[in-house]
Amino acid sequence: MPDLNCTYRPPPVKCNGFDPRAFRWAQTMRLAVEEINQSAELLPNYTLGYNIFDSCAYPLTGQRAAMAVLNGQSEDDSPTCSGNSPLLAVIGESGSAQSIVVSRILQPFRIPMISYFSSCACFTDKKNYPTFFRVIPNDDYQVKAIAQLLVRFNFTWVGLVRGDHEYGRFAVQGLLRELQGTKVCVAYQEMIPLLYNRKRALEILQVMRSSTAKVVVVFSAEGEMTPFLRDYMTQNITGIQWVASEAWITASVFTASEYYPYLGGTIGFGIRKGQISGLSDYLQTVNPQMYLDNTLVKELWEALYGCDPSLSSGSPLPSCSGQETLLEQHSAYINTSSPRVAYNVYKAVYAIAHSLHNLLLCQPGSGPFQNNSCAQSNNIYPWQLQHYLQEVTFNIAGEEVNFDLKGDSIPYYDILNWQRGMGGNIEFVNVGLFDGTKPAGEELLIQEDRIMWAGHQSEVPMSVCSTSCLPGSRKAVRRGEPVCCFDCVPCDSGKISNQTNSIECTFCPDDFWSDIDRTVCILKIVEFLAYDSLGIALTVISVVGASLTIAVFAVFFYHRNTAIVRVNNSVLSFFILFALTLCFLCSLVFIGEPTYWSCMLRHTIFSITFSFCISCILGKTLVVLAAFTATRPGDNIMKWLGPKQQRAIIFICTVIQVVICAAWLIESPPFPSRNTQYEISKIILECSVGSSLAFWCVLGYIGLQACLCFILAFLARKLPGNFNEAKVITFSMLIFCAVWLSFVPAYISSPGKYADAVESFAILASSFGLLFCLFAPKCFIILLKPEKNTRQHLMGK
Repeated sequence: MPDLNCTYRPPPVKCNGFDPRAFRWAQTMRLAVEEINQSAELLPNYTLGYNIFDSCAYPLTGQRAAMAVLNGQSEDDSPTCSGNSPLLAVIGESGSAQSIVVSRILQPFRIPMISYFSSCACFTDKKNYPTFFRVIPNDDYQVKAIAQLLVRFNFTWVGLVRGDHEYGRFAVQGLLRELQGTKVCVAYQEMIPLLYNRKRALEILQVMRSSTAKVVVVFSAEGEMTPFLRDYMTQNITGIQWVASEAWITASVFTASEYYPYLGGTIGFGIRKGQISGLSDYLQTVNPQMYLDNTLVKELWEALYGCDPSLSSGSPLPSCSGQETLLEQHSAYINTSSPRVAYNVYKAVYAIAHSLHNLLLCQPGSGPFQNNSCAQSNNIYPWQLQHYLQEVTFNIAGEEVNFDLKGDSIPYYDILNWQRGMGGNIEFVNVGLFDGTKPAGEELLIQEDRIMWAGHQSEVPMSVCSTSCLPGSRKAVRRGEPVCCFDCVPCDSGKISNQTNSIECTFCPDDFWSDIDRTVCILKIVEFLAYDSLGIALTVISVVGASLTIAVFAVFFYHRNTAIVRVNNSVLSFFILFALTLCFLCSLVFIGEPTYWSCMLRHTIFSITFSFCISCILGKTLVVLAAFTATRPGDNIMKWLGPKQQRAIIFICTVIQVVICAAWLIESPPFPSRNTQYEISKIILECSVGSSLAFWCVLGYIGLQACLCFILAFLARKLPGNFNEAKVITFSMLIFCAVWLSFVPAYISSPGKYADAVESFAILASSFGLLFCLFAPKCFIILLKPEKNTRQHLMGK
């Protein structure tokens, strides 16, 4: 670009390079104008004229071209604002950045402008661009299509590269807006300078090389992409899946075979193609000999053949005739197999022609302007043509062309995939379409089996910041990083996730718990003291204890007339043995699933039978103590402890416990409960005591009886006599108290079924302690030492 410092007249602009593809678009415009001028139906008796200016794909050059169009035929020769311009409409620009500049210049003159390749969403603002129309879809639809494509193939970690112009800026903004609320995150955003800078390009390529994002979305024009991709190839970077915008997805310059290893598999959205009959033949007729004064044709030949057809002596290029034949390698110019941008140019020219035709058909008195007037055919104003452009509707090859209120056309894209052709070159294969007129979510139609991805792979490439979290875990976003970068954290106990990439783990219902993998809620283990190995062991011990007690009862009953049985109060002994049998058997109530009745029977039967047993031992202790304290002849203390009194003592002591139990059952009885608090992975079926006060009163009363019995027996332990039972009673009460004192902390700290097992074990242990301490010595004498079972032996001392 020349230095525009306003201190001297700027020199003419010299463009850097020549774009055969853009020259083909210009020739398409010329073809369309010639067709219209030769048509007997469209604009009969009128001839369209045109001027073609080169903006060099640069906004400031486009601005100078627009001023030249308005001022006259030549930028250099015509005076500024010499008079009214005959210009009615402008077809162009190709780039959004250039179109913004040109449209703003034309706006005060209300000159309509139809762009064939400016897709920036910014042009929908009719306040700033009231005279702008276009035959290419709005970029809002393209970014929506690209967002759906990224989501469709689970590309959650992508890079964004854009050109340094409004097209790239608005497209990236739109894409970021569309990606909000999706699982797609942007790894980086880079910008290719408008005036290409190789140093900056290499910095961008280094970012792409080091990033874990393997999918790169590019909103750029062909002009800056060409040198950028050349540098990309020299850096030997592979494995990038390119997603191209419509601005360069159909650029013929990239079809050479040398591009395939690096760009093969590129996918993107191309504007709708059409058919232009006669375009191929028309392009073939262009040569420097036919257009001697056309510098663009001369530059075309220099670009295609590398020679100078003007035969000028000062040219550094070799001379040529200008009659050379166009070949396949010149596809950037002659490729008309699927015109897309050229087809848009064709539609734009016909849109102006049909609008002019409708304007000229206006009947006076029924026109759309003030007082129902029509435009004058010999003095048409641009704003009048704009009115008809807004309402024009026509068909080309079966396609309807019109503009909405924002000046946009029908949103329709072909999905193109770059695949290897027969000669190793790149072919643009249509693998689907995007129809913006369909309902949301139904616009994208893709034939996935036809797509060839980067690296000549048929499988969809992976581009993620973090691999998916499997069921049984959840995503934990890393601090300071995008939501697509996360760690997989296993679900806590009691929670599950049964989907991939779950954001959070869900709690299982109350009666359920998570399995080992944390993927399924399974029923919690219901735990109670069942007839398993522990329950069976306790049952056997209980039955054995009861059987031993019954055996002792049988021995005592069989030898009831012997001295050792009679001298130790056989009636109380039989009561104690009966009570011990019940004590052994009551432990069975603690085994099995708790029910309403079993919970009430557990503690009541246990407490009453033990109270009855201790009452009998207490009665025997009182008899022993009374017998040995009656030291004087004729002392009548024993008359107060006769058989009736003993039974009364036993009855009263037992009834007190019965009253406590009755009050307990009436006021707040025990009941079955499901304990899920002690161990949340299990449901512990247990008997809730109902009233804790009553429970501890029951145990406390038994403890009080045992302590009283122990104290009395301890006082009588040294009294003489072979039949003195005070010693064995003392020892039995000592064992009984030791068992139940150790039971309290063991019961409180035992989990689940083991609490019932501890209580059952305490019952059995204390029962065995009483049985062996009280009756084992007597059975030893009765069965093994019968010579000691005599009155003389017992009265020996």
